[in-house]
Amino acid sequence: MLNSSDRERFERLVMPHLNAAFNFARWMLKNRQDAEDVVQDAMVRAFRFFGGFHGGDARAWLLQIVRNVCYTWLEKNRAVDLTTEFDEGIHVGQSQSPESAAVAANERERLMKALETLPPRSREVLVLRELEGCSYKEIAIITAIPMGTVMSTLARARERLERVLRNADPSGAARPRGKEVHHDL
Repeated sequence: MLNSSDRERFERLVMPHLNAAFNFARWMLKNRQDAEDVVQDAMVRAFRFFGGFHGGDARAWLLQIVRNVCYTWLEKNRAVDLTTEFDEGIHVGQSQSPESAAVAANERERLMKALETLPPRSREVLVLRELEGCSYKEIAIITAIPMGTVMSTLARARERLERVLRNADPSGAARPRGKEVHHDL
């Protein structure tokens, strides 16, 4: 059990990243309730093992725990999700007018659905980079994969997402190419 000083340190260093932990778990599991359960378990583990945290990036440390709990949960509950690959696309523009806001809402919905079709490794790297703003180094730490693999996985995930969105365009028109996923999902 943590002493009061460690509890205060945990609250100061780890708790501010609770929303990032939930957001990451939500994208990994594609279900709000499952994400809440996994994050609760991850926070209990983080609290229990906080004595072994000796500084560094608390967000990366917590997200690594969340990732591990997500994969354990997926193995137990949805092993098929871990092996399912998908076929691919993206870019959502900023809107200003009410009409373009409605179009943007539709585009966000399309983006969320397309993002959920990505396999877990691609989805996690894309979510960590584009939605959580993690650096390549942080993603490498969180996912325990080399930084070069992070960059290549991210590039492939972006390409796949772009292809899926382009292929899913109801008008059949080619979608404009974009460089990144916007953070307003």
